[in-house]
Amino acid sequence: MLAAIRTTCSLLKLRIGVAIAASALAGMVAGKDVSPGFGQIVILLIAVLGASGAAGAFNHYYERELDRRMARTRSRPFASGRLQPSAWWPVAFAILLVASLLLAAAAGGLLSSLFVFLGAFTYGIVYTVWLKRQSVWNIVIGGLAGSFAVLAGAAAVGSSLEPFPIALAIVLFLWTPPHFWSLAAAKREDYAAAGIPMLPGVTSQPVWTSAILLHTLALVAISLVPLWYGQGWAYGVCATIGGVWFLWKSLLLFLAPGQRTAMANFFASLIQLTLLILGVGLDYLARYVG
Repeated sequence: MLAAIRTTCSLLKLRIGVAIAASALAGMVAGKDVSPGFGQIVILLIAVLGASGAAGAFNHYYERELDRRMARTRSRPFASGRLQPSAWWPVAFAILLVASLLLAAAAGGLLSSLFVFLGAFTYGIVYTVWLKRQSVWNIVIGGLAGSFAVLAGAAAVGSSLEPFPIALAIVLFLWTPPHFWSLAAAKREDYAAAGIPMLPGVTSQPVWTSAILLHTLALVAISLVPLWYGQGWAYGVCATIGGVWFLWKSLLLFLAPGQRTAMANFFASLIQLTLLILGVGLDYLARYVG
């Protein structure tokens, strides 16, 4: 039973899915004059998790041969042989995606459902099928998946055009490249063995470390823009602490590139995103619960 649960969690990439669902929740509560109901929140989060899971599972299925070449991915369900490939798997993933889109439409309307679809499509098709093996810009475009989650949450409560959700979507777009480039720098041999053209593997150190630092600087600056539109102290504190930490680790990576500093920056990016989403939630609670 535990083995089946672990396989399912791995197949659906639930760790990524939870982060994407949290981004959608941040989008829902980022608007100034919104107060989504508990049921609406739960249904939309399930929809985002389902769509993300469908895209993640398709990624596992499509890349099973590629995953076998990398130490960090060869234990995945299809790559390891725990699950056997079959034409029925993509059908099952498509059914999960359609069900998730229907839930998203019921909870947030057609625009919200469209953003959920675009997020899954960007990761499952644009990134996995079209760009990952072909272009050094793979993860840059792939970063739109997280941005669409924010917009899906905002659209569900009618605030997708407000400055705060738009700023969050831009931050998510800018966050993804330095996050994955840092991991790719630490696991360079893995990506090289698989023939995946990640920026740290195909450019010189000054180029990719500068790209990471500039992306981090831009996303930290934009994450503070909502303070000019009336966001509260809780968001400001969380965004500042997480942003300064991420920026500091990116600077250290720029000054001393290596596996250790790359992994430190990778974890700093996770801390920054967690604090940013926490700040959005605390700011919402201070406005509507306190």
